[in-house]
Amino acid sequence: MKLIHYLRELGFAGPYPGGNHEFMTRARLRVIIPNPHQSAISRSLLLQLLREATIPREEWEAL
Repeated sequence: MKLIHYLRELGFAGPYPGGNHEFMTRARLRVIIPNPHQSAISRSLLLQLLREATIPREEWEAL
């Protein structure tokens, strides 16, 4: 999954198992990763994940 690859580039570790969804961490921040889908995740879900991960959109787009 490309999402996991890019989060690792931004310093996140994981994913780790946790309940219904895996999660990734950076310092004290914990971000829930959606279950793998056959298609790409929606734009709104991606924006929500970026907000939770405190990743500026510009930084994400630069990857």
